[in-house]
Amino acid sequence: MVFLDNSTLAREVRGDFPILDQQVHDKPLIYFDSAATSQKPQAVIDALDHYYALDNSNVHRGAHSLSARATTAYEAARDKVAAFIKARSRNEIVFTRNASEAINLVAYSWGAQTLQAGDEIILSVMEHHSNLVPWQMLAQRTGAVLKHVPLTATEEFDLEAFDALLSDRTKLVAVVHVSNTLGCVNPVAEIIARSHRVGARVLLDTCQSVPHMPMDVQALDCDWLVASGHKMCGPTGIGFLYGKLDLLEAMPPFLGGGEMIETVFLDHSTYAGLPHKFEAGTPAIGEAIALGAAVDYLSGIGMERIHAYEQDLSNYLYSQLSAIEGLRIYGPNPNRSDRAALAAFNVKGFNASDLATLLDHEGVAIRVGHHCTQPLHRLLGITGSARASLYFYNTHAEVDQFIAALQETLVFFRSMNAMD
Repeated sequence: MVFLDNSTLAREVRGDFPILDQQVHDKPLIYFDSAATSQKPQAVIDALDHYYALDNSNVHRGAHSLSARATTAYEAARDKVAAFIKARSRNEIVFTRNASEAINLVAYSWGAQTLQAGDEIILSVMEHHSNLVPWQMLAQRTGAVLKHVPLTATEEFDLEAFDALLSDRTKLVAVVHVSNTLGCVNPVAEIIARSHRVGARVLLDTCQSVPHMPMDVQALDCDWLVASGHKMCGPTGIGFLYGKLDLLEAMPPFLGGGEMIETVFLDHSTYAGLPHKFEAGTPAIGEAIALGAAVDYLSGIGMERIHAYEQDLSNYLYSQLSAIEGLRIYGPNPNRSDRAALAAFNVKGFNASDLATLLDHEGVAIRVGHHCTQPLHRLLGITGSARASLYFYNTHAEVDQFIAALQETLVFFRSMNAMD
């Protein structure tokens, strides 16, 4: 396998991320936890600061200049997100706090009014808790039945088993695009097409794909899509729901209050049009504006370029990890070129939490735990795993330093065990 091994893109952008220029325990920070949350470029930090320093005002209702500027910037962010995922209309973008809220919005609004006892919801065993728990709660309320797509022998989405689960009782398929633990890129175009053939709607969790690859909701033909801003260089506390216009128009409001109304009487109200009927109360204005800045930043680099660079970088990571004795990477074969830029792993005989703690003392930040996929970890026969997740600001040299620190940590533990 040939690697670019030049980290050109990362070198171009490293200076845009002030947090990366620091030391942890007197070692240069190596941040390998972007699947949990990405770092923020200065342009995003500046956008948030600009709003609070100069334009801070509520949106939509004010006649004064500050409110007009805030409203313009807030709604411009909606346009940017719509263009970023190639939505047909800006009104198909609803701002939420995060992807979890977006999923709950669909569950409570569409699900509660649509699903009946005996209707079936198909999920997969690799779903994040955010794409499991809302549907469990909905099934308990409605009597709907949950079904789960298993893994193949190579620890990927089992498309044949999915076909066997589909029927005219299937009303919803909710699946992750990229697994945050297995690193597999699921065949969502096929999943959507096959679901639609039996009349089922499809929701995609794209928290691990929208930040890393081009997205075209019209080409995919998904019914809903959710994403979180903090994983795509944006701030925390902001995410979005994409939904097809006709579906969103037919869905009742999720929350009641200010902003989402047209007229209010003492005993009844009428509701605003899209997308505002789903954005009750004062929204995360500064965060939405900063998300728009993040979209500008990513678009300026180019998602195709980001994706190509990350594929090369992640393949390099897999090759280095695979050479470590006793190390097991979860998910499809690490030598494949279509894995995402993350690797969840364990080393035989070693506790993942201990590894992560000692790696932190070497300046290396990785995630450890169940990664909000407890059912998947249980299926794999483990309680947790370590996870290194990359983004376009990481370099091949950082991978080398991470591998060296990991190997030194393993040597340390082996020497300690030998002394016992």
